[in-house]
Amino acid sequence: MTLANPSSHSLRTGRRSEAQRIYLITIKTHRRIPFFNDLATGRILIQALQQTSGAADTLCFVVMPDHLHWLMQLKEEAGLSATVQKAKSITTRKLHVRHQHPEQIWQRGFHDRALRSEDDIKSVARYIIANPVRAGLVRSVVDYSLWDAAWV
Repeated sequence: MTLANPSSHSLRTGRRSEAQRIYLITIKTHRRIPFFNDLATGRILIQALQQTSGAADTLCFVVMPDHLHWLMQLKEEAGLSATVQKAKSITTRKLHVRHQHPEQIWQRGFHDRALRSEDDIKSVARYIIANPVRAGLVRSVVDYSLWDAAWV
């Protein structure tokens, strides 16, 4: 899932939110700076995801040092962009207060993929949580703390 220009406004073109739809969201940090390379900072992002529970049910996520993969089901009347923006906003505020990060935390926009009914959600979740292994951060997902899945 490579984007030519991830900060482009064209990412929003044609984006629609559908209640009860499951989305795979990828959010990258500004200039791919590894803000989430420690447990404490990663937990701040996880808490932000938990605070979006009124708008979306988190099915699976993995916090990587410079990006987030988030499998979520949008709830009734919740907008996809607003829900993602809320998670980004909460994280940014907490990082600025707790760690005095003066710089921008997130790239503008995000990448989303709406899953289809024929997609195997558990396979998508397994792919997501295996990211730290594929990236060479750990040998096994049990050695990585910044992930969770509804099926575990």
